[in-house]
Amino acid sequence: MTSLAERLSAVPALSRPDLLAAPVIDALQTWPHVDQVGVTEIDPDLADTAAFCERYGVQLAESANCVIVSGRRGEVTTLAACVVLATTRADVNSRVRRHLDVRKISFAAMDVAVAESGMEYGGITPIGLPAGWPLLLDRRVVEGGDVVIGSGVRRSKLVLAGALLADVAGAQVLDDLAQVVG
Repeated sequence: MTSLAERLSAVPALSRPDLLAAPVIDALQTWPHVDQVGVTEIDPDLADTAAFCERYGVQLAESANCVIVSGRRGEVTTLAACVVLATTRADVNSRVRRHLDVRKISFAAMDVAVAESGMEYGGITPIGLPAGWPLLLDRRVVEGGDVVIGSGVRRSKLVLAGALLADVAGAQVLDDLAQVVG
């Protein structure tokens, strides 16, 4: 059976820095698993999950989404990233809110997510997020084999074993971070 990286003609990520956001390059340069991360060029108009999966023959269960949430308790705002499979939705209002111990939570505004992450909307990835941000990983991502995630830009995707994401700084693997869609 052909691997996900082979199906997408992925090449070693750092061999194509033109396909990576600056914070992703910086993070990969010191990450011990960099040799296990591939990048593949895509049509930026097809970066959104459903369109990408349909055009490139990737199953939703092989695609992970990284969403940025903004939680607030009093005057303190916390930005965090949640990584879930495309077959699920992050349980932001319950599981994520309780885990981050915030009173109010929502998806971060696009301009905030882009400015704070240094990445393009629709390409935000857990690799290279700002230090100190909680990174919440649904266990299904970590246990599901190879996945496609953003690269920090809309014109490419990263391919790697989901289990490697547990080694990103600040990562926490949680049961039931997401709920199955449908």
